[in-house]
Amino acid sequence: MQIVLSVTPQQLRDALRYRCTPAHVAYRIGADSGLLRGNLLLQSRGGLLSLSDWEAPEIEQPERLAAAVVQECLHQGYDGAVLDFEDRPRPDRRAFVRVLAERMQKNRRQLFVPDPYAGAGQEVIPLLNTALSGGSYVQYLREKRNAYPRQPALDVQRLAMDFTLPEPRGEGQPLTLEELSALMEQEQPAVFFSPELCARYFTFSQGGRTHFVLFDDAGTIAQKLRLAEAQGYRTAFLMYPEVRDLLPRLLPAE
Repeated sequence: MQIVLSVTPQQLRDALRYRCTPAHVAYRIGADSGLLRGNLLLQSRGGLLSLSDWEAPEIEQPERLAAAVVQECLHQGYDGAVLDFEDRPRPDRRAFVRVLAERMQKNRRQLFVPDPYAGAGQEVIPLLNTALSGGSYVQYLREKRNAYPRQPALDVQRLAMDFTLPEPRGEGQPLTLEELSALMEQEQPAVFFSPELCARYFTFSQGGRTHFVLFDDAGTIAQKLRLAEAQGYRTAFLMYPEVRDLLPRLLPAE
């Protein structure tokens, strides 16, 4: 399976110690539908272009932005691009994704998009979030595998969530890695593994309420990758800051 590690230019040198494909988190959407680029290292050739829409203005000229993304991919030798779009899909974003998908296909480049943008065209590759809090992980992979024209890729998010029971909506409180570590040190809980969710969990009581904490570690992430590969998935994305401490156990050294 191809492992793509999303890294900033400052993180690239460390990431290249491992066998992975870098996704360069150095691109943003600017004014007048321009493409903004951070300072890249010489080692930044190859891999993928990662484009963020964080605090970006409306994309009024999708053709212009799409042309700039394709040109940057050709110039830097990128195999394609991944769109790090966090907000709910908007008409201007959808229009841009449709245009970009066509241009990337013509230039034989891949385009990875968040799951909500999967309908933008048969050329796009949807990204599936692996941080499930309910159901069956394997069943989820099977259903999603058959739901799109192209084989999806995994968006491996390191799960750390605190659920106060009962929680009928399945929504929990996200925990930072520091908060999770402090909580485990404080509670000294018995930790169990959920085969259905492919995640670890523990419970504790506080203020008369029961808490259910679900989290990933190197073992569960590795298992999620193995199960996905067995289902035919070929690409998985990991965020460098989320898994930096796990990389020696997840990826072979380069």
